[in-house]
Parts: sequence; C-alpha cells; structure tokens
Amino acid sequence: MTKEEAYQFKERWKLVNEVTIEEARRTPVSIKLHQLALMYEAGQVLGWTEALREGEEEVRERWRLLKERLHA
Repeated sequence: MTKEEAYQFKERWKLVNEVTIEEARRTPVSIKLHQLALMYEAGQVLGWTEALREGEEEVRERWRLLKERLHA
C-alpha cells in the first residue's frame, strides 16, 4: 500500500464514521430504546447475563469509592 492509498483509505473511513455519527444523532430515542431492548434480549438468549454479572460487585465498589473520594 502506498502512502497515497493509505491516506485515501483513512479519509474514506473518516467519512464513514461521520455518517455513522450523524445517523446516531438523528435516530429517535424510541428506536434507540428498542435496539437496546433487542440487544439485552439477545444477551439473555445467548447466556451472557451470568458472565456479565461476575464483575458487578467490583464495579459497584469502585463507584462507591469514587463517590466517597469525590464527596459526591
């Protein structure tokens, strides 16, 4: 890959990212919530919920410590 090809590749992906960000901004909240619900349901069907809960207590403790240290 030449330097020019690498530059063009990078610029194309920059454009793709800009379009993706704009689409996300324009997506109504109701659709975003529906998509989130579908992802949650897929996680349950695939059996990922237990694996995701494994570090939950550690995360809660970290948030508690941050709040405590920041006096929030």
